Amino acid sequence: MTLNDYNTAVDQHADGIYRFALKHLRDTDIAKDVVQESFARLWVKVEEVDATKAKSYLFTTAHHIMVDEVRKGARSTRMEEHHEDLQYTSQSGQPDLKEVLDAGLATLPEVQRSVVLLRDLEGYSYEEIAELTGLNLTQVKVYIYRGRNTLKEYIGKLEVVL
Repeated sequence: MTLNDYNTAVDQHADGIYRFALKHLRDTDIAKDVVQESFARLWVKVEEVDATKAKSYLFTTAHHIMVDEVRKGARSTRMEEHHEDLQYTSQSGQPDLKEVLDAGLATLPEVQRSVVLLRDLEGYSYEEIAELTGLNLTQVKVYIYRGRNTLKEYIGKLEVVL
């Protein structure tokens, strides 16, 4: 991979990795750190990574970094999480659809959340998701199916949300 290839990868994939990390982690600062760390790791292996596989390498690396962040976060608790009821009060009394969806995503197990976000937010194919996460194709399809069903049950009827 050349310097131009690396710069092209930054231009093409930084926003996608950020969106993926933000939806998964729900913290802008940590999501930015995930993007930066992913590109830093790519830079270290710039000679070894093929330019055509930069996207796959970056999303796989970001996925692994997010798994580490979730594990690290399970050992420590932020004060804001103890006061979510105060943080998310709505003036109209009705929940925002984005908030409902984010809360539903938060209920999913880590693997299901990752594959659902990669498929539905980032638009990856099942085969690409299998390659990025290290799962086999059947596992990817099952996790996406189960994740979508869990979200559907969480959200319930559209009339209730609106």
